Amino acid sequence: MELKGLRKSEAEPWRVLEFYSGIGGMRYSLMKAAVNAIVVEAFDINDAANDVYEHNFGHRPYQGNIQSLSAADLDSYKADAWLLSPPCQPYTRQGLQKGSSDPRASSFLRILELISQTQKPPLILFVENVVGFEVSDTHQRMVQMLEENDFVLQEFILSPLHFGIPYSRPRYFCLAKRKPFSFRNAQFNNQLFCCPGPLYGHDDTRTVAGEEVPEYWDKLIQKCQPIEDFLEFKTSISEVDTETDFSARSGHSNERNGSAHNILNQYIVPSSLVERWGSVMGIHMIVKLVMILKYFSFFLLIFLKSLIHFLNIADVVFPDSKRCCCFTKSYYRYLKGTGSLLATVQGRQKGETFSKSKLRLRYFTPREVGSFLMYVLLFLPIGLLSVSSIHLSVCLCLCLSPLF
Repeated sequence: MELKGLRKSEAEPWRVLEFYSGIGGMRYSLMKAAVNAIVVEAFDINDAANDVYEHNFGHRPYQGNIQSLSAADLDSYKADAWLLSPPCQPYTRQGLQKGSSDPRASSFLRILELISQTQKPPLILFVENVVGFEVSDTHQRMVQMLEENDFVLQEFILSPLHFGIPYSRPRYFCLAKRKPFSFRNAQFNNQLFCCPGPLYGHDDTRTVAGEEVPEYWDKLIQKCQPIEDFLEFKTSISEVDTETDFSARSGHSNERNGSAHNILNQYIVPSSLVERWGSVMGIHMIVKLVMILKYFSFFLLIFLKSLIHFLNIADVVFPDSKRCCCFTKSYYRYLKGTGSLLATVQGRQKGETFSKSKLRLRYFTPREVGSFLMYVLLFLPIGLLSVSSIHLSVCLCLCLSPLF
């Protein structure tokens, strides 16, 4: 950091503002990356997330409207770095993709606008969001405002799969430094990469150019640890009553009490739900066969492909699998597109698709979801925790370390 006068000394900790702090993922990443930093204030409007944050770190984030902050307010913190994980809904592939016209994008744009109005603008910015943000008009406006304020940028789309973690969760990351600060590998400035190599000057500098070929991700997956390394309970589930609806049995504030058997029973997918899914999977296989025969018209094939997509209800993984899908806030309530299910019966083959009920499927526990994100959850109040609130990725830690 070849910069004098802007900070008193190298021994002085970085003063950090954590916007959209959630349960403290950014702060935890700073700790895990061993950055000499103190979070002087955090900001989040969600009451439950702030409860967890306070439990974790002994400080309750500012819970007002971020848009009400002024340049003078931000100057009062004398912060060196701003960490931001703004709302992702305006940019998600499943959403309307309204970008800057979505009201949920307003607070982030407001924060960026305040940079030029502050007496002490930040030296470093770190932004995290979903894939899709990088092609939004909000991203364009962010880049423009940062460049106008003398920032240089390096951008990445990274997944835990890049770091050997069996969790498919690609995210966009922007690292920005204000001149005369500079990145060690300045040749990578103002480019978007889909590999972590440029963070450390490695030869692997794959840029994002459309969809990645499947072989690239297959190679990453083969290098990942097996899912069983991240399981809280590695024992198989015995026969239990799976008719009871999961949501009625999800109160587990004291899940450390009792046997692992009783705890795991809470996470079994109800057999009635598996049976409905199984009948659908049978239709799925028939449709596949029809497509292979190719005896139907082009338009019918389009319809059948759409039907297959609709019937692809859930992702099933095994303890020795090396990939699972991203978990969403609807996990435990729905199957389709909310996260992977774990097959617990020993000796079953991953290719078996006709006997889902025999696989003894279960949901991953909140602690297991957290472990895929490299989050130590033992100090979290499990009654306040939900999958939607666990947003930390191993990528955060590894991106933050070379930023400071």
